Amino acid sequence: MALLPTNRASHDDGFTGEQWKKRRRRRRGRKGMPLWQELPLLLVVAFCLAVLIRTFLMQAFYIPSGSMEDTLLVGDRVLVNKVVYEFRDPTRGEVIVFKGPDNWAPENGADPDAGFFSKLGRTVGDLVGISQPGEKDFIKRVIGLPGDRVSCCDVEGRIYVNGVPIDEPYVIRNSPRGEAGDKTCNSRDFDEVIVEPGMLFVMGDHRLVSQDSRCQGQVPIDDVIGKAMVVALPLSRWGSVAHQEVFDKVPDTNSAAGAAAPDSGASVSVALPLLLGAVVVRRRLTRDRATQHG
Repeated sequence: MALLPTNRASHDDGFTGEQWKKRRRRRRGRKGMPLWQELPLLLVVAFCLAVLIRTFLMQAFYIPSGSMEDTLLVGDRVLVNKVVYEFRDPTRGEVIVFKGPDNWAPENGADPDAGFFSKLGRTVGDLVGISQPGEKDFIKRVIGLPGDRVSCCDVEGRIYVNGVPIDEPYVIRNSPRGEAGDKTCNSRDFDEVIVEPGMLFVMGDHRLVSQDSRCQGQVPIDDVIGKAMVVALPLSRWGSVAHQEVFDKVPDTNSAAGAAAPDSGASVSVALPLLLGAVVVRRRLTRDRATQHG
């Protein structure tokens, strides 16, 4: 004789047939949180995640000037890895974002006529990493590390780093030749500079307009915010801001030796919060579906 389904339920789960039916009715009657209640909660969670990512891992920076053309154009948004330099120091050829020292003139002046809502929007945008940069945020390319000797130029107009002339394919608009030692950024020529301990010598790719270490001085490594990784917007310009191998032939000085190191998986760790968030959302959706169809 065939067994009834209720008998199977009772045998397998320890419930009587009537208890099993009541349990199933309770599960069908259990509803998920209404959308109008769940949406604000999800927005708060997303905002908190964005703030955490912006603070510790990755931030989008708006390019306000042409000092890095044609590598970066005005209006580009660049994703900056803020954790990689917790594991190592910057290396030659990398594009970095940093807080300008006190003696650096700002490239991105604040709008004195900005209204309350404009300032509020900028504050909120800064929290999640989508606003324009601050007045003293700069983006330049690392040319010299601590202990390096940097100068310009050789007979072909190239810069020297530790006695090695550098061919820079990313420099499309160079500054003209001029008198060395005039302490301006308008001239390509400058006397040899020895990079101090704990400092970097940086230059913009658009040498004709960039205000950089040629005239404004060196940058403390402690002021570096992060490494420019990817041009995220506009989508037509999506691409990596790659390290330049032209510096690989430059010999290290005693001070600069050991500064370069692998990323130690730091770039991969940037995606971890996003992966965890996706797992949480998927589990929530799966649980809700099971509850509705159980």
